[in-house]
Amino acid sequence: MGKLFNNYQRVDIEFIRAEGNYLFDQEGKAYLDFSSGIGVTNLGFHPAVKTVLKKQAEQIWHTPNLYQNSLQEEVADKLIGFRDYLAYFCNSGAEANEAAIKLARKSTGRQEIISFKNSFHGRTFGSLSASGQDAIKQGFGDGVPHFYYASLNDLDSVKDLVTDDTAAVMLELVQGESGIHVAHKDFVRNLADFCRQTGILLIIDEVQTGMGRTGKLFAFEHYGIEPDIFTLAKGLGNGFPVGAMLGKASLGEAFSYGSHGSTFGGNKLAMAASSAVLDILKEEGFLDTVLSKAASFKQKLAQALANQPLVTEIRGMGYMIGIETESDLSGLVSAARAKGLIILTAGRNVLRLLPPLTLTEEEGDRAIAVLQAVFEEQSAT
Repeated sequence: MGKLFNNYQRVDIEFIRAEGNYLFDQEGKAYLDFSSGIGVTNLGFHPAVKTVLKKQAEQIWHTPNLYQNSLQEEVADKLIGFRDYLAYFCNSGAEANEAAIKLARKSTGRQEIISFKNSFHGRTFGSLSASGQDAIKQGFGDGVPHFYYASLNDLDSVKDLVTDDTAAVMLELVQGESGIHVAHKDFVRNLADFCRQTGILLIIDEVQTGMGRTGKLFAFEHYGIEPDIFTLAKGLGNGFPVGAMLGKASLGEAFSYGSHGSTFGGNKLAMAASSAVLDILKEEGFLDTVLSKAASFKQKLAQALANQPLVTEIRGMGYMIGIETESDLSGLVSAARAKGLIILTAGRNVLRLLPPLTLTEEEGDRAIAVLQAVFEEQSAT
């Protein structure tokens, strides 16, 4: 392990096997995964995804985008449905957001992008510049110019930044990395109206909120809006690297031949996995069940931690939940892991829970019991 850059702070555990919603380390210990691989394995380690990947690998796993790819058309159709969008496939959320920024600038002929303080859109230079967090930009020199940052849930702060050169507003409906901050419904609807009236494009970053994470296929469905552009990754391939950028069909001319591309984007394996994921998510009643189960879990969690002095707030949407705490985050994460529960952090003082959408009631109860125990232990020290 001495040949790797130290840009990750790795725990001395290696997961070598997975089954359903559980990970197994090199010693055979089982862990209930409430990180979903940082919002990636939304369906747990689902056998249907494994089956289609094996089947596709036996046929062909890559063709260049110089040739027809019926699997791309299939996945695009499942994503778009009755809506009037076109799809572009890539390999990650950062790439999807790069494509969204390029499409917005090229289609409008304008350069400025307004995003939000504490937002996170990726670590490439464009997506990093769109992110409203200074800490992750330190040491890399000047970013891409013409990015400006408004305050979440404050429409006036957006309007104050608008100029004749504003191409788009870029928004996460739930700011995941900075602490599970949820955009208010009135703010989002008013922002969508303002963008439509002024000819500014609205980009919704659904990299973490999409693919059922909030109880809807896309989080923007909770708000009754349709963005001009939205991006996906993480849960789209349920662990297989894939990203997607979807834009209104009226923007199609801006991404004409030669304007943008990807060597690996939309490869056969990624599309096979994505198609299987969408089949599951679109099963009748599946997401309705996720929404109701998530509400029940959050209520139980709130009841279990109601008397914990170290817990200041529980917030989120669907199975994207943050526990704001005055306790030591690393200690809580380590204690939970020792008890067989994998959780994440977000921002300065938030535990982030991203359980799989396939979570059972028994698994949810087990996780709550662990969280209750670790908070009680922390309170006692």
